[in-house]
Amino acid sequence: MTVRLSPQAALFDHRGPPPALPPCVHYAGSVLHVGKALALQATRGPVFDIAADCEDGAPVGAETAHARAFAALIAGEANRYGRIGARIHGPGHPAWRAELEILIGEAGDRLAFITLPKAESAADVLRLLDAIALEDARRGLGREIPVSVLVETHGAVRDAWAIAALPGVVSLDFGTLDFVSAHHGAIPASAMESPGQFDHPLVRRAKCETAAAALAHGRIPAHGITRAIGNPHAVFDDARRAREEFGFLRMWSIHPSQIDPILRAMQPDAREAEAAAAVLVAAQAADWAPLAVGGKMHDRASYRYCWTLLQRAQAAGAALPAAAASFFAAADPPR
Repeated sequence: MTVRLSPQAALFDHRGPPPALPPCVHYAGSVLHVGKALALQATRGPVFDIAADCEDGAPVGAETAHARAFAALIAGEANRYGRIGARIHGPGHPAWRAELEILIGEAGDRLAFITLPKAESAADVLRLLDAIALEDARRGLGREIPVSVLVETHGAVRDAWAIAALPGVVSLDFGTLDFVSAHHGAIPASAMESPGQFDHPLVRRAKCETAAAALAHGRIPAHGITRAIGNPHAVFDDARRAREEFGFLRMWSIHPSQIDPILRAMQPDAREAEAAAAVLVAAQAADWAPLAVGGKMHDRASYRYCWTLLQRAQAAGAALPAAAASFFAAADPPR
């Protein structure tokens, strides 16, 4: 019996595709709200991540107690999928180091990622990575905790390519509100929400730079929030524009009602998934040589596109074509 190579093994070199992160990350600023998100995750599965917010969610003066409460949740049994990360304070805040020590010291083996806000340069990110490595070594964790970097300052946009190149960085997350605010009124407030956040030239440029840098280095570009909490149609439209026009593969949620619209917008159309599966079935049978399917030429470039499309569908919890089942059974585990 001939053993055929899986798409993952056949189509990618040592660099591989971007990491398989869920297309939605839900930010929650209190133990109560993280608990509600965990309950939802328990019913839906790990199709979205949860970020415990130690920055904006922390009461002033009680940052360490706030971090400790989140660490207990992350280390607890309710975190059944191990998909809770945490946003700490930025490098200019006095609490960032203590938050890091608490989170890694009390929940380091279950912490999915750490998000760094307010980075002004690649040097700021490198400082965090060094601090994480030191804490890892002190605790004997033996694992690399992934880092998401918020691109929301002039300096972070300038250094986006250098930041994306740093080992340990898993995603670049664009923060529209802080980026607009950093211009001190030169960009109107209308650019903090749609359609301005996608149409204003300075914001468009920054989003394009962030996404391009991330994708070039095999990182995930993540889009920031939609302020329209009670409007799922607006959330869906924003996520769709972020995905189709700018190449973002992940988006923040700030209310449970935003999670489903983001997942729906980020997942491929069912017809696209069916077509991609058909191409890969034919390609595998031809040992990944070029061929024609449906009157169109395909080769390894289009095979890679089809495979990553199916991976996006799986990450969003979409129903996969029956023909794709064997590919995922044989695929390498997510990195």
